[in-house]
Amino acid sequence: MTLEERCSRYIKMTNEALALVKVAPSKESFLSKAAEDFIDMCKNYLKDASFFFQKGDYENSLAACSYAYAWLDAGVRLGILRADGDYKRFTQYS
Repeated sequence: MTLEERCSRYIKMTNEALALVKVAPSKESFLSKAAEDFIDMCKNYLKDASFFFQKGDYENSLAACSYAYAWLDAGVRLGILRADGDYKRFTQYS
């Protein structure tokens, strides 16, 4: 698999994961703002990953995409994002 193909795959995978996660705490909780921040960080890094991909800078695209996914995975692991038991995509504490 080429680096370009890997980037394309990771961007798609991260977009799918982003569509899946939900904020876990209630809106009244301080933690709901933290969860929204995690999602925003993911979106920002994913935007960077797409920007680098379009420029043909696949190394930076892959790095940015890795950071994007890490924000989601960390949020799920902390319990501030909900992934409804998707143990294939996320490192969930059980």
